[in-house]
Amino acid sequence: MDKIAMGMAAVRFLSATIEFSAAMLMLYFGRVETAFKINAALALVGPTILLVVTSLGLIGLAGKLSPVGMVYIAAGVGLIFLGLRNL
Repeated sequence: MDKIAMGMAAVRFLSATIEFSAAMLMLYFGRVETAFKINAALALVGPTILLVVTSLGLIGLAGKLSPVGMVYIAAGVGLIFLGLRNL
């Protein structure tokens, strides 16, 4: 298996562990206020994971994609963040 693919999967496993832990904490505390705070903290984790996994993917594809293809992918990720910013 490719090291980049393993790294991408590992980061996603880490993300899933963080998400699951947050859900368990929400259940443990059982209060809407606390669950809301935990959810707000997760708002920082999601975009970071997206950037890390996408960056790893781009590194892995660097020799296989044309420069124009790389620009399209980077622009797509940028548009995702631009769209989220305007919510």
